[in-house]
Amino acid sequence: MTEIAELLVKKDDLSKMRLARRPAPALQVGEILARVDRFALTANNVTYGVVGERIGYWNFFPAEEGSGIIPVWGFADVVESKSDEIKTGERLYGYFPMGTHLVMRVGNVRPDRMIDAAAHRAALPPVYNSYARVGAEPHFDKSLEDERMLLFPLYATSFCLYDFLLDNKWFGASQIVIGSASSKTAIGLAYALKDDPSAPVSIGLTSKRNEAKVKALRLYDSVVTYDDLAAIDASKPTAIVDMSGDGKVLSDLHKHLGDNMKYTANVGLTHFTENSMGPNFIHERSAMFFAPGHIQKRAGDWGPGVFEKKAFVFWKEAALRSRDWLSIDHVSGVEAIEGAFREVLEGKLPADKGLVVVL
Repeated sequence: MTEIAELLVKKDDLSKMRLARRPAPALQVGEILARVDRFALTANNVTYGVVGERIGYWNFFPAEEGSGIIPVWGFADVVESKSDEIKTGERLYGYFPMGTHLVMRVGNVRPDRMIDAAAHRAALPPVYNSYARVGAEPHFDKSLEDERMLLFPLYATSFCLYDFLLDNKWFGASQIVIGSASSKTAIGLAYALKDDPSAPVSIGLTSKRNEAKVKALRLYDSVVTYDDLAAIDASKPTAIVDMSGDGKVLSDLHKHLGDNMKYTANVGLTHFTENSMGPNFIHERSAMFFAPGHIQKRAGDWGPGVFEKKAFVFWKEAALRSRDWLSIDHVSGVEAIEGAFREVLEGKLPADKGLVVVL
């Protein structure tokens, strides 16, 4: 009998976790069992846990009361099938539990894509329920599997952010401050802004520890550290894209910019332990950015699939450029899952490294 292993975390304290095992359920007609081959871990997975209740990330892979399973992006192979459309041996890319297997209900099958039509996922964002059938993708490149897991979800968000800012005419800003500038989503946004001659200047906001590495990227027009916010010109209209969730930094930055703080997009929580916003945070000109919502808007503007094609072209080019600074570490085996997630949770993974768990 197939055994499923999953990392369960306490929803209210992500540092409390355990590897749980259970027998795989018998498949029903129309279901498949996918065995996770490998997945990537980034600070993005921590964000999924921190805002899991608010945004619904706990709902993808239900667990016992009080615990949750954090989603990951990865590749899996179909090892059992009761579907006429998806056969054993197919390789899928998409959103999987941090564990070894996923029972999926096959739906809306296209030559290069399917959705998991499980009832509990019906109300969740379609972008997360969609899986690539990579064997049928004309652009599939096996040598980019690691980058696809690590960077595509982040750089797709980067492209969303760029397109969101562009669609809103930069919110009238002449400069864009990007918080947690060493994070991969920030770097992806910096690539997009640098490639657009009409974009406002970019300011990378980072720690002293990462300052030299961020400057070495040569992507931002200038780099400022968290302890030197006064170096940012407060006379210029400014948009902020923040990946850190550091409430004190944002509060101080809003105070410094005053009326020239035109808009803040709150994206990530790399500093998730410090995400209570300070007294000077301007709530009325700030909002949590939710990439699937922007993708759905663009589907209405441009038609289905157009945004995804644009994002894929951007991602692939940016991923290849990222090989100049990104190195990828691999850990192997089910027992390595907990240690790998804890390393990311505790902020021990350097900004210029990626982590892939191979099962």
